[in-house]
Amino acid sequence: MSALVPLLVTLPLLGAAMALIAGRHRRAQVTISVITLTVTFVISGILLVAVDAGTPIAVSVGGWPVPFGIVLYVDRLSALLVLVSSVVLLAVLLFSVGQGAADGDDETPVSIFHPSYLILAAGIFNAFIAGDLFNLYVGFEILLVASFVLITLGSTESRIRTGAVYIVVSLVSSILFLAAIAMIYGALGTVNMAQISERMTELPQDLQLVLHLMLLLAFAIKAAVFPLSFWLPDSYPTAPAPVTAVFAGLLTKVGVYALIRTETQLFSDNSVNDLLMIVALATMIVGVLGALAQAELKRILSFTLVSHIGYMVFGLAIATPAAIGATIYYMVHHIIVQTTLFLAVGLVERRAGSTSILKVKGLMRAAPMIAVLYFIPAVNLGGLPPFSGFIGKYALFDAAAEVGTPLMMVLIVAGIVTSLLTLYALMRAWNLSFWREKSDAPEEAEIEARISYLGDAPEATVQTARRSIPRIMTAATTGMVAVTVALTIFAGPLYEVCERIGAALLEPVHIVQVDQETRS
Repeated sequence: MSALVPLLVTLPLLGAAMALIAGRHRRAQVTISVITLTVTFVISGILLVAVDAGTPIAVSVGGWPVPFGIVLYVDRLSALLVLVSSVVLLAVLLFSVGQGAADGDDETPVSIFHPSYLILAAGIFNAFIAGDLFNLYVGFEILLVASFVLITLGSTESRIRTGAVYIVVSLVSSILFLAAIAMIYGALGTVNMAQISERMTELPQDLQLVLHLMLLLAFAIKAAVFPLSFWLPDSYPTAPAPVTAVFAGLLTKVGVYALIRTETQLFSDNSVNDLLMIVALATMIVGVLGALAQAELKRILSFTLVSHIGYMVFGLAIATPAAIGATIYYMVHHIIVQTTLFLAVGLVERRAGSTSILKVKGLMRAAPMIAVLYFIPAVNLGGLPPFSGFIGKYALFDAAAEVGTPLMMVLIVAGIVTSLLTLYALMRAWNLSFWREKSDAPEEAEIEARISYLGDAPEATVQTARRSIPRIMTAATTGMVAVTVALTIFAGPLYEVCERIGAALLEPVHIVQVDQETRS
């Protein structure tokens, strides 16, 4: 079973090389990408079943002993996130294939897109299965290189500008992370996470706090935690629809994953939970208020993305097994639902020629299928029962209520208010874009007066013409909507896995027996 672990990284990298070689053969690139991600999906599913029934798997790449070699580590958490990431990456890939076929690859040039996309997948998988901090850093850097290429596809002025902001912010985060790694290695003589956890208590408390805060700061930038989230709402909406969808669903969650590992395993005895709760409160409220002030669908979703990162930080700050399990469940829910919403907005953009809720009207009659594909994940993200958004939030609030401190009670109220405001922002957008008919009736003038406060909001990029929607784009979005519904239907088994993850993460860390015979 351990032989499968390195394939999660090597297969996407090999696929990227093959896709680059086949740069002038579109069908060959598509076939390579689909097969690669399908195989990684199967491997991650096998690994999840194996580690859930047994013990985590650790592989020393090249057979080098710890702490000199790279250790790949797969437990329930990493296997689950790789599995979910594979689903998202495959669905977005199919969506992008349809868009490229319809547009002549103007938005997502095939020769560039597929190799970069597979390298992005390799970086995501590598980050999730990294057993040491330096390999986690390498995963982040792979992500950074590939995401910069993807976010600037098309080389428009807005994409280059926002891409530059994105790369600068990411580099600052990487420098902080690398400095923290150097200090940890100097103090403890290792970057292996299990060994760090065992040796951290040997350090003075003030040094532990400095190292802790440096890692938190670096990962908070990548996770878009307020006030370090300023870069996200301007960066994501300018990218092509498939790129925005995969960025929104996965990239910030890699930062959240790193926060989870830091808080539960590296610094479990050096708590900054009150600080995390205050940050979670600010992230939820500021994010959702930003969403209410937007008139463009992608920017609305980008601000709700920031807001809902606050729920995950909140669950992490509660620091009980139930809360960590609820955080993992909500993280899986948010990856799927947020990606689905961005794909649905991509369909709106093609059908209506814009994503401005001030300009788009009457889509319920013109495109009822798109209306449904937007509505289901929107109410899910808003937390209406019985959807997975409600289940995850209820589990978080229940875990907080069991602890019952005054600050947690404030966070519960803030979480409820944020959920309601999220639902209002998304349903207002649905009502104006889909339900509002094109007419000159007095009711129309009244509606325009009510939303006049949105007139100063940033404009959407207006397309010169509406474009057709290939069936594969609709099919990919429909498939993702079906997955969001499956999160509710199979909430019981999934939540049980998340509960086991939460309990295991808060147990004392022990070095897993490493398979040193694996070569990569």
